[in-house]
Amino acid sequence: MSGKSTRRGLLPVVAVLGLLTSGCAQPATGGEPAAAGELPARPAAGFVDPAGPVASPSAPARPQPSPISYPAEGGNRWRTAAAETPARRGEGEIMRYRVAVERDIRGIETSAFAAEVTGILNDPQGWAGDGTLTLRRVGPGQAANLTIYLATPGTRDKLCGDVPDGYTSCRNGAKVVLNVARWVKGVPRYGAPLATYREYMVNHEVGHRLGHGHERCPGRGEPAPVMQQQTLGLHGCTANAKPYLDGEPYRGRSGTYDDPIPPRERGRAG
Repeated sequence: MSGKSTRRGLLPVVAVLGLLTSGCAQPATGGEPAAAGELPARPAAGFVDPAGPVASPSAPARPQPSPISYPAEGGNRWRTAAAETPARRGEGEIMRYRVAVERDIRGIETSAFAAEVTGILNDPQGWAGDGTLTLRRVGPGQAANLTIYLATPGTRDKLCGDVPDGYTSCRNGAKVVLNVARWVKGVPRYGAPLATYREYMVNHEVGHRLGHGHERCPGRGEPAPVMQQQTLGLHGCTANAKPYLDGEPYRGRSGTYDDPIPPRERGRAG
């Protein structure tokens, strides 16, 4: 009698435990139960991750170019660019050139400057555009017909060996000297982008090394010859950086202008 009454008393308790157990076996969001140690794939409403919110991946920040700086006069020490690869092939005379950047100039990579110079000299409208001349960049220790320097204003004066002005660029023998102040700032009222002025700088000074003298504006509104001293004024012409236009050499009248450096520019290094 006592055994029967005990079994009858247990039945309601077992039923209640069964209901509680079946209720705990299902995840709050329905579907398949989460494996041990896992969170459900789609957390229930109100679920708070104890690890905190996960930040969405962001695009890597682009490196900012270094600011360009240079002293009024550097130490006349140089970084020389590597040779261009592959070497340019062409017909006619080969002239080899080196490219060097003064070590005191910051923010201009030697390789990037050399690549820009080489792109200018290899342009179809550049000095080698007619196919009779090949300009080829060589590296440190290799024989060269000229060296193209990017120099501080004071070092420019030393290398040029002319009247010191700290403002213009020059060619002195096999030295083609580009003033970093002009490369960075250009000149006032040039009327063309800085990239055009830089192209003019390279072609003008290399043109001197190739034997070309100064030329004058052929007429108001006409393109300035590349051998015109465009740094000092256009004298009615428009800015032009190309030695060849429409497939032909573009020339002006021989000669220079009376005042080589405008009074407002004398003594300026920047």
